[in-house]
Amino acid sequence: MCLPCQNHLASKEGFPCQNRSLPRRALFQSKWRLRSPIFWCACGKSAKQPFCDGSHKGTDFTPVKFEATESKTVYFCGCKHSANKPFCDGSHAKL
Repeated sequence: MCLPCQNHLASKEGFPCQNRSLPRRALFQSKWRLRSPIFWCACGKSAKQPFCDGSHKGTDFTPVKFEATESKTVYFCGCKHSANKPFCDGSHAKL
């Protein structure tokens, strides 16, 4: 039987385990300048966290579009539990 743990996620059926890392339990700080839109990774699989690299293909996840309206420091969610995606709302502190 598959038991959930910190480093593994169970499939939708609960068995077998998928050996993949959980999203990060911290935020990503980024100094952002006006430029083309980016897409924030919602699935946690991207090798270019916190940005999407297309790894969500074949899943139910959809990346979140972000366009800066001014140059500023932004804090992107790393845990994927924020109620204000793609931005950090401190949810990682409750995990």
